[in-house]
Amino acid sequence: MATFPNLQLESASRFVAELGLVFDSVAADRVTGHLELGAQHHDAWNAVHNGVYCTIVERAASVGASRAVAHLGRFAVGTGNATDSFVREAAGRAEVEARPVFQDEEQQLWAVTISSAATSALLARGQLWLQNVPLRR
Repeated sequence: MATFPNLQLESASRFVAELGLVFDSVAADRVTGHLELGAQHHDAWNAVHNGVYCTIVERAASVGASRAVAHLGRFAVGTGNATDSFVREAAGRAEVEARPVFQDEEQQLWAVTISSAATSALLARGQLWLQNVPLRR
């Protein structure tokens, strides 16, 4: 793969743009990012919906895993997402960090943490299994 996809929110799908996850760094062994949690992420009880945390885990791990296999002409597709939420903050900046647990040419496992920037409280953590597949041309 000659170039890695543009990850800016301006070029993202509406779904990804609404999530608001901004990548600060993307590497084959670590991804960092942040987002502002707000009303657009809330469930009926004015708390961040756990599906938001699941999507953050999927997005951060998929981007890092795809970076790891881009030189092979592949990208990574999530096959199993297990996300636990702990503190359901209503608003504020969240910091995201993703790191690989296991990587080979066929599959990967990444771990992701989502923390409050204000308090450092762990909001959620997750892990994502990914399958490395050929790039679609």
